[in-house]
Amino acid sequence: MSHEQERAKERIAAELDRSRRRSNGLTLDALDEEDLLAQHSPLMSPLVWDLAHVGNYEEQWLLRAAGGREALRPDIDGLYDAFENPRADRVSLPLLRPEEAREYNERVRREVLDALDAADLSAVPAPRREPGAASGGATPGERSLLDSGFVFHMVIQHEHMHDETMLATHQLRRGAPVLLEEEPAFARPAPPAAAEVLVPAGPFTMGTDDDPWSYDNERPGHTVGLDAYWIDTDPVTNAAYLEFVADGGYLDPRWWTADGWRWRERRGALAPAFWSEEDGVWARRRFGRRERVPLHEPVQHVCFHEAQAYARWAGKRLPTEAEWEKAARFDPATGRSLRFPWGDGEPERRHANLGQRRLGPDPVGSRPDGASPLGVRQLVGDVWEWTSTTFDGYPGFTAFPYREYSEVFFEDGYKVLRGGSWATHPTAVRSTFRNWDHPVRRQIFSGFRCARDADRG
Repeated sequence: MSHEQERAKERIAAELDRSRRRSNGLTLDALDEEDLLAQHSPLMSPLVWDLAHVGNYEEQWLLRAAGGREALRPDIDGLYDAFENPRADRVSLPLLRPEEAREYNERVRREVLDALDAADLSAVPAPRREPGAASGGATPGERSLLDSGFVFHMVIQHEHMHDETMLATHQLRRGAPVLLEEEPAFARPAPPAAAEVLVPAGPFTMGTDDDPWSYDNERPGHTVGLDAYWIDTDPVTNAAYLEFVADGGYLDPRWWTADGWRWRERRGALAPAFWSEEDGVWARRRFGRRERVPLHEPVQHVCFHEAQAYARWAGKRLPTEAEWEKAARFDPATGRSLRFPWGDGEPERRHANLGQRRLGPDPVGSRPDGASPLGVRQLVGDVWEWTSTTFDGYPGFTAFPYREYSEVFFEDGYKVLRGGSWATHPTAVRSTFRNWDHPVRRQIFSGFRCARDADRG
């Protein structure tokens, strides 16, 4: 085994361990069986479903597809198929009880570590179809499951994505606080030199061809030309958003699209999710704690329609996905597109608020070392940022290793979010990473920043 493969396997084993400790910390170590089996919102699965699902996904991809091993529990594949079972229905399934889920996950992990030790992390033929799925066979392309450890990276990111989903469930859960957070460790917030940054006209490379952690929807890398535009230096803060609320922004249909206004009226929304006003003071509920809305944090728990209405009220618009990515990656000194705003190195604490270290965003300007070459800040971590782009594949897109990760969501009204949140793990975010959701979703840790054309004002 080469030294490079040995180091890659050591990192994979460490990341597998981190993801499982996090999953257990949000479920088995935090709540009793009743809370784990309960459905805290029809928008979300019971937490015990997520826990066993990550183990089943790991078994299917790392043991069956990549390892060629026999199924450990083929009888539960149907229970943990996310496409066959809508979230609202999962509570009625004969799910594994919490201790059964723990035992199953531990058994899978033991065999996975054995398979990792024997694996050759180089190119091998891709599977023709997703294991356990009746639809959506894999489309072989230039990539392969074990090339540079891709399939292990995919499983690690998948578990961390479900961990973030579990955090959204915790936020929706009613009851006493159960999650602890580290003390804030950010530097003293620095005011921006200017409220907006001018992004020059011209081409840049969007997407990637060679990132070993990237998903199919981030590929292929391609050249995109953009006109010059302005983009906010920082995400929109709670203080700025409160001005929109105070100005009657939720009651004025001028700022809303027809779809957005129908959503607002149907929901009766007057502020971001989890906010309430009492005696002129705005407070929020955060993981069982009630606190005043912190004015200098990025606003979160707003849907696409709310973000779009604020942008119109402010005389701006939401950035396109390409505009967001150019602001995050493009280095005008070299013409390169970087892996992260600060460069190609992995995220450090000084760069971004990631990985559930805090249970919320940092104040704007807290981590200046994470700024992009153009000077745009907090593009990675803190809050997912809505863009105006509808989710679709890039030119030349090829589904890999299964259609149900990306392709089945194309052209179906999902809006793209970028950048990750405080709840996103560092392995599951980069400047090319694409998230997507329904434009009405607010339980996710979503915020936004605004943009405007350079030839306006």
